[in-house]
Amino acid sequence: MNNKLFKALLVMWYLLRANTTFAYTHIADTLRGSNGRHRAWSDMEKYDLSVEFDTATKSIKGCVIMELSVFSTPTDTFQLDLQEPMEIDSVFQHYGGPGLAIRQRVDFKREGNVYWLTLPNAPFHTWRRTERRGFRVYYHGTPRKAVNPPWDGGFSWAHDSTGKQWIAVSCQGLGASAWWPCKDAQWDEPDFGVDMHLTVPGNCQAIGNGRSTGTTTKNDMTTYSWQVTNPINLYDVSFYIGDYAHWQDTVMGEKGKLTLDFYALKYNEERARKQFAVVKQMIHCFEYWLGPYPFYEDGYKLVEAPYLGMEHQSAVAYGNKYQMGYKGTDRTNTGIGLKFDYIIVHESAHEWFGNSITAKDMADNWVHEGITTYSESLFAECLLGKEKGQAYCRGEWLNIRNDKPMIGPYGVNTEGSGDIYDKGVAIMHMIRTMTNDDQKFRQMLRGLSKTFYHKTVTTKEIENYIAKQTGLDLTAFFNQYLRTADVPQLEYYIKKKVLHYKFNDIVPGFTLPLTVGKENNSIVIKPTAEWQEVKWSGGYNVRFSKDYLIRVK
Repeated sequence: MNNKLFKALLVMWYLLRANTTFAYTHIADTLRGSNGRHRAWSDMEKYDLSVEFDTATKSIKGCVIMELSVFSTPTDTFQLDLQEPMEIDSVFQHYGGPGLAIRQRVDFKREGNVYWLTLPNAPFHTWRRTERRGFRVYYHGTPRKAVNPPWDGGFSWAHDSTGKQWIAVSCQGLGASAWWPCKDAQWDEPDFGVDMHLTVPGNCQAIGNGRSTGTTTKNDMTTYSWQVTNPINLYDVSFYIGDYAHWQDTVMGEKGKLTLDFYALKYNEERARKQFAVVKQMIHCFEYWLGPYPFYEDGYKLVEAPYLGMEHQSAVAYGNKYQMGYKGTDRTNTGIGLKFDYIIVHESAHEWFGNSITAKDMADNWVHEGITTYSESLFAECLLGKEKGQAYCRGEWLNIRNDKPMIGPYGVNTEGSGDIYDKGVAIMHMIRTMTNDDQKFRQMLRGLSKTFYHKTVTTKEIENYIAKQTGLDLTAFFNQYLRTADVPQLEYYIKKKVLHYKFNDIVPGFTLPLTVGKENNSIVIKPTAEWQEVKWSGGYNVRFSKDYLIRVK
């Protein structure tokens, strides 16, 4: 069969097996999830975000200065994202950076959650390539309230147990455009970061990403300024408003002294100091396995939040209520999950995968969640040894649903299956098992962090890198576990001291090196879709390796 025809048929086969019951809309999904012609000509350089919070009306107003560069011929329109019910008041363009005078008012019209910007006199296509331009956008509104944060996110207008204001935002999936105007796309992070100016009532503090650049007070309002110098995924741009205790520490990491800042509600400070003490050990562990912490310039912060947690870059949200495990439970049913605080470890590991390395399209978010969730087992290994770490890892497989493929449809702002967490763990563990060389596997993980440092990626880039560095042929492996919901079924029988075996429910070319039998009497088989056989003297009680996600018949 012609190779191109074979690949085309294979793609069609994947699509037919995928869940195709979703109905996507042009405005809500395609405009947001695709790099359309009115987005593709620009590259975001920096945002300067000023927001004033009205806690009485639960509303905000603000100004965003957006700097962008032109790298292809512009269209006559620019797509700016801001979700209903938020509203834009006015837009201006400026030249050469936000410090220069505003040059021209920009016309705009709304289409759902998108604003289309047009210049009244000088069209965008007169802008020169490599030229740096910008917009100043004034806006206001009552942002969406979180329904079930952080999964169904928005603003959490809460109060602590003393009745004081406690406010935060969570918007992964929902998007940063739920509360401020931006180019709301994972593939276009601002290369030079974000400046934030958060204005709150004088009895509140406002914590943002990055490092503090000072405070100013006017009347009864205080503005807290923060600066992120590294590229940042926009759903990571966040704030925490409350009555916080703050303390600082440092850890000597691979790139020198890393500052650690901790913020807890004042009445929780004693509990927090005890619970957060694990951070130093965690940083050392992750630096060993994953490479240097990716944001030394912006520091590391852990901030108590009114919801469970989120990986907000350099300002990780913590809401596990000072319990071990996941909300006091062990997701692995091994007992190992209660040896550390799941939220601190999981959300912090996202600094490497999700924050430094970001999927261009949400469809590939297994890169964020799968490798991050696997990192929990690496921490368990640092804490308790390899055997315990791998037991923790296999325990997470109990949560796999196999409801649909892990990779979702592209260009419509949606993820694949929720299995991107725990099935992603299985994928990484199986690769480690097949590599059969922990140092090579570790260098592969560190190489991912170095090669794709502060970059947005596709799953194919990650797949190809892992295959190259491990020396494994993983094409069919990734197609099986990422692009179908089928778990390979190993079928076998024994007849006259001969083991007969094959795989069912697999993609073309799939195989695994399965160890059969006990350590002192074992063989390795590589099943395919065809029946194979091998002499067998181990009796009828056949034991298969527990390090692969398969079913056995």
